[in-house]
Amino acid sequence: MDSAGLRGAYRGVLAEVEAGGFRPTGPGGWDAERIVAHLVANDELMSEATEAVLAGAPFAYYDLAGVHRPELDALVAGCGGLPGLATLLRSTSRRLCALVDRLGPAADTPVETHLREGFELVLDEPLPWSRTLDLHVRVHLPRHLGQLRMLRDQPQPA
Repeated sequence: MDSAGLRGAYRGVLAEVEAGGFRPTGPGGWDAERIVAHLVANDELMSEATEAVLAGAPFAYYDLAGVHRPELDALVAGCGGLPGLATLLRSTSRRLCALVDRLGPAADTPVETHLREGFELVLDEPLPWSRTLDLHVRVHLPRHLGQLRMLRDQPQPA
């Protein structure tokens, strides 16, 4: 499996993060830091699943639902804000891409997948790992890229 599309999607997200200028969100909203922390946490989960597939594990899973606001807040604090998170995202995304490049035919391995992206995408079933990675490239990363852009473009709440 080739990671070219995945690398391109990350380039877009990282360029947006590096552009900066994000406005704060209202109470309970996800600011740029939490969005990037979410992507870092997701990369770790996807890397773990990819490693399990590469190792030939009889059961591999990917469950994004296990990442909650307290974990994201701790990650933000631990990285010291957006610059540290951007550095970490560069690292976690490179690691995931390198693992994906090694998949080859193992990319078709079914992986128990639990994923919810708003109301548009809800998965709770085994999927070929290549399909989950494709959803990450075509749905997940673009969705968060759009959120980052909106944090820059929207007028600040009164």
